[in-house]
Amino acid sequence: MTRLSPADVARLGASGLRSRPMRVFLSALGIAIGIGAMLAVVGISSSSRADLDRTLNRLGTNLLTVAPGSTLGGDDAKLPIAATSMVGRIAPVEAVAATGLVDAAVYRNDHIPPGETGSIAVLAVDKDLPGTVRATLHAGSWLTEATARVPAVVLGSRAAARLDLRSPGALVWLSHQWYAVVGVLNPVPLAPELDSAALIGWASAQQFAGFDGHPTKIYVRAVESQIAQVRSVLGPTANPQAPNEVAVSRPSDALAAKQATDSALTGLLLGLGGVALLVGGVGVANTMVISVLERRSEIGLRRALGATRGQVRLQFLAESLLLSLLGGGGGVALGILVTGVYAATRDWPSVMPLYATFGGLGATLVIGGIAGLYPAVRAARVAPATALSSA
Repeated sequence: MTRLSPADVARLGASGLRSRPMRVFLSALGIAIGIGAMLAVVGISSSSRADLDRTLNRLGTNLLTVAPGSTLGGDDAKLPIAATSMVGRIAPVEAVAATGLVDAAVYRNDHIPPGETGSIAVLAVDKDLPGTVRATLHAGSWLTEATARVPAVVLGSRAAARLDLRSPGALVWLSHQWYAVVGVLNPVPLAPELDSAALIGWASAQQFAGFDGHPTKIYVRAVESQIAQVRSVLGPTANPQAPNEVAVSRPSDALAAKQATDSALTGLLLGLGGVALLVGGVGVANTMVISVLERRSEIGLRRALGATRGQVRLQFLAESLLLSLLGGGGGVALGILVTGVYAATRDWPSVMPLYATFGGLGATLVIGGIAGLYPAVRAARVAPATALSSA
């Protein structure tokens, strides 16, 4: 009995596929769509996580915020006026800056109805705020020692868009007088509340806008290795009389939580990709079953020439595996392409984990083996005389 080498089996399988190019293409396309969808989901999710890591590395994970909580009676608490300076005395603290909510609104001009504020908050700010929260300027300049004492304002990115002001030099109506716009910020990922705010100097807010001087949020940069210790003493330090009325948070935790929330959607999309892969497997099985029916005379002839049932079974199983592998290779290429294009549009690093690539190819072989098993067994059971008589 002649034994078939692996190369012979591969050639037999390939010859069977070449005889039906369109059917092979459509069946492989089903596998490619399933694998491509799953790899694209994994790749886009990995690229998103890589972008988050890159953002956190740039912005730092050592930023803490201190804000007033609630009193025992449920009322809004207040931080002491001296809270910022007291927090700055903590040894591992590298930088500290505060903002305070001002009871005022900002308008494009003095003809806008009072109720149409555009949800823009007015905040009194320390001059050290940009360095503490790692904010950058889109245009203009930050508040200086001089401009922090006069009617001058820096706009957050969304506030500038709502006021239709993209560059400094204009005037806005704030607290019943004109303020000069001296700068516009880029978005601030770790302090998004600044994006929708008009920022004025602390002294200017007290002199021109009736600000009471109580900070409503304090941003604290601490030594990374001692962040937990600093966090534990921030409440008693910021408000020694009522440390329970102080809320301390870590903005980077919010970004990480958002990433965790996105993983639920990733799981759903992976499930949809799995369904598409299953449909592709059914297409492969259907193609192979039809191939067995159409090639009964060929199978009979091979059996009559001495091919064993095992060799016939191996031939059709090889065809199924090659068909699935063809689709898997196309799916891997599709998944990498989709991930790269999507990451480029979002300015993310393009990441495709190796485990996903090899896992995708492995999944195609499993699908091919399962899908081709029944047709291969059925082909092996065809009797030579019966097959030849139907030719």
